[in-house]
Amino acid sequence: MSIDILSAFIIGLLGSGHCIAMCGGITTMLTSALPQEKNNHPLQIPITDLTDNATINSNINYNFTNQTSIQRSHALLITCYNIGRIISYSLIGAIVGYTGSIAAKSIGMPLAGLRLISAVFLILLGLYIGQWLMWLNRIEYIGKWLWQCISPLSKKVIPVNSPSKALFLGAIWGWLPCGLIYSMLTWSLASGDSVTGAGIMFFFGLGTLPALLTLSFSINSVKHFLINKIVKKSMAILLISYGLYSITIAYHQVF
Repeated sequence: MSIDILSAFIIGLLGSGHCIAMCGGITTMLTSALPQEKNNHPLQIPITDLTDNATINSNINYNFTNQTSIQRSHALLITCYNIGRIISYSLIGAIVGYTGSIAAKSIGMPLAGLRLISAVFLILLGLYIGQWLMWLNRIEYIGKWLWQCISPLSKKVIPVNSPSKALFLGAIWGWLPCGLIYSMLTWSLASGDSVTGAGIMFFFGLGTLPALLTLSFSINSVKHFLINKIVKKSMAILLISYGLYSITIAYHQVF
């Protein structure tokens, strides 16, 4: 595994608290698409049959089966959504990586120079997550025109009640304007290769999975940990530190 791909995975983990804020709405949409557990509407049993243990056991098994079925459907939708999202990230990474290779061959732009830019964006990302400097908001604004064209497609898959709809919705949501994603795309650009660019975004997407799965399955203890101010600022400092380290490496490659 190359250092870029490993770094992409770690950056996805460190920026995961930001994912909770950005993707909370879509996750709520997914979880509300399924019917409520049938425990709220138990099978009616005649009073005359309440002494029949077989009938009571049948009722319990019926409810348990329905709960299990709902939980499996829930997990399947969430899995398909995240697969679609990561596929979109990989596709965008491939496009941007190919663009970087064209820039290097046609314009003669050194890849080390692109790496220097990606390191600067990583520092900006850390400042953004730590809420010390919000310049990446301006970068997100650039992608809003494309998002306005793509986002209406999501209406065709709402309510999200099938795996194909969840997959399609995830693929759409992968294009959401996000400073975290745009910062990682500069790494794909600096790779100068479509395959590596796709790999960087793929592993970045895997890094964001723990946070979104935590949100999807309502694991509140982990969620509260990730959005804790001290934790977010600590992660931001780590990103800034890695960005400064990357600048040092890129600087020596350029000069």
